[in-house]
Amino acid sequence: MRRTRVKFCGMTRVDDARAAAELGADAIGVVLTTRSRRCVTIDQAREIRRALPPLVTFVTLFMDDEVAFVRAAIDRIAPDLLQFHGGEAAADCVRYGRPYLKAVAMGDGEGWQAAVAAHPNAAGFVLDAHATGEPGGSGKRFDWAAIHAGPRRPTLLAGGLNPENVGVAVRTVRPYAVDVSSGIEAGGMESVPGSKDLEKMRLFIAAVRAADGET
Repeated sequence: MRRTRVKFCGMTRVDDARAAAELGADAIGVVLTTRSRRCVTIDQAREIRRALPPLVTFVTLFMDDEVAFVRAAIDRIAPDLLQFHGGEAAADCVRYGRPYLKAVAMGDGEGWQAAVAAHPNAAGFVLDAHATGEPGGSGKRFDWAAIHAGPRRPTLLAGGLNPENVGVAVRTVRPYAVDVSSGIEAGGMESVPGSKDLEKMRLFIAAVRAADGET
């Protein structure tokens, strides 16, 4: 059976990250850029990292952040993967000597192929619904038909995914992985960005596994 990897991003609480790992998430992402509502400090990221069991990939997300800040985060957190969500050129990403994912702004239309071509050393690409300059995590989705001939390297499908539509996304796109943040968060006026909902996380992974079984 083909297995689609699952990345839960925008984690801000240790308990949420631990629960996600227990449910079967392959990767946990934290956002370190202050441009995001889900931003955590380096110390918070370290706590989340330490709470994870072995073999769960830890990803730190940056967006046009200062080199010194990125280096400090890498030194103190020791992430498995870096994710760059801004206008970083390939040289900006490879300078740290770590494998990295590059987010591609699918909200720009057909220009995404050039963004992929500009990063030949990326470990994979996060195809997200945001436009250039936006931080992502908005809950918006893009037209999946736009990536009928996607990059040959691992692709993480993001943008507007939730437990109700992720099965369709997996069957339609057949990505290497799916990446979700707002789609597994608690709803309502009292909700805090980054606070995840245990049942939504469970249902999301169950939907992915069910779709894998069909494909």
